[in-house]
Amino acid sequence: MDRKDTMEKYNRMTHLLGRTVSGITLCMLLGAPFLMGAVLGCMPDLSAVARGFVSVGLVWTVSSVVEFLVYTPMLGAGGSYLAFITGNLINMKIPCAMNAREMVGAKTGSAENEIISTLSIATSSLVTILVLALGVLLLAPLQPILQSEALQPAFANVVPALFGAMAYKYYRKAPILAAVPLLLMTLLFTLVPSLASSTSFMIIPSGAIAILLAYVRYRKAQKGASV
Repeated sequence: MDRKDTMEKYNRMTHLLGRTVSGITLCMLLGAPFLMGAVLGCMPDLSAVARGFVSVGLVWTVSSVVEFLVYTPMLGAGGSYLAFITGNLINMKIPCAMNAREMVGAKTGSAENEIISTLSIATSSLVTILVLALGVLLLAPLQPILQSEALQPAFANVVPALFGAMAYKYYRKAPILAAVPLLLMTLLFTLVPSLASSTSFMIIPSGAIAILLAYVRYRKAQKGASV
């Protein structure tokens, strides 16, 4: 069996397991409220659930589609199933997968990236479970330390610090491609502060700008090479 056949078999099994586990997870998430309602004799009000979904669900539906389109090419099939099932993509799974891919030099869309992303996200999920378990056990003795005023600024800036450190190594590879969307989005959010609550939507125009700039640069490079 050659490499191509091996990857095809791997992808078939990955999709089979991923779809099966995703379906089971979805049934468990949606079924939990009804199961608790049946046990406690207090079923959810479906009309209230529908009104709540209309008010916030539509926004998250668009965000989910955007995240799927952006993250799936980066993570591959196996990594995507694991990441979307276990959650916490932005804070944990995406940084872990991107760092692992950078360390081994795997390219997006390659078989190496598929394997590395899957292994890194699986490891991240297991480590997260272990840390959460330890956190639950140590929550009571550590609570005074974690709630101290001296540490609050650090907790408030963990995500910006994480993504700032990650972004730098990509910004330095293509400063123009990174700077133009960043400056435009910064200006837009400064002029229209209300957009801060719609960051998921703004991924689309900022990504489109970066893609357009990359295409223009690619076309210029092609013309220069043909001369």
